[in-house]
Amino acid sequence: MAEAGAGSQNVCDGSPTEGSCDRDTSKTKDQPIASKASSVSQTEAKTREKSYMCGGCGYRTAWQSSLSRHMLTYTDVKPYKCHKCEYSTAKKCQLDYHLAKHTGDKPYLCGECGYRTAQKSNLSQHMRTHTGEKPYKCDQCDYSTARRCYLDQHLAKHTGEKPYMCGECGYRTVRKSNLYIHMRTHTGYKPYKCDQCDYSAALKCTLDQHLAKHTGDKHYMCGQCGYR
Repeated sequence: MAEAGAGSQNVCDGSPTEGSCDRDTSKTKDQPIASKASSVSQTEAKTREKSYMCGGCGYRTAWQSSLSRHMLTYTDVKPYKCHKCEYSTAKKCQLDYHLAKHTGDKPYLCGECGYRTAQKSNLSQHMRTHTGEKPYKCDQCDYSTARRCYLDQHLAKHTGEKPYMCGECGYRTVRKSNLYIHMRTHTGYKPYKCDQCDYSAALKCTLDQHLAKHTGDKHYMCGQCGYR
């Protein structure tokens, strides 16, 4: 139903910003409804709260274009296609990330420790481990963090709010990424595939455990007796 993703908080939640995709509305009548709290222009949205909301998962944004891109996660529209395999996605940033798997290219380098990544946003976040910068601050206590997603999780401790809800079973969570992962229990989507057999998994950690059966690796050792 939706793609998982949600590690970094870059503006990366949908389709191309140029142009539009005409779709048969009869195919989307049962999909979540996009709504906004009030009528706001793009300019006004910069200084307002996140007025545009997805009726399916509670995602909010100050930009109508961002909501439009987000809504594509509920459709089969995936305009960004890999020219090396059958992979396609609704998000250009995800295609860029996927292409790096084919090339192995990690152009963004940390000058402090040599860390490399395929995504510029990942490098920006990584640099905060060196600078100690924590720009996201809680307005109810002295908590601060380097990542927006961590602040959102922290704020839920104050409010008890779990805005992301599964439309199938009512499961609620603080994190959007948790909802994406949960939805795989309903869709059966297993994106993590073993390159040595036909095994696939819904979670990367589950795939890692499976791969250890092929390699014989036992990374975790008891410091008292050497058990692995």
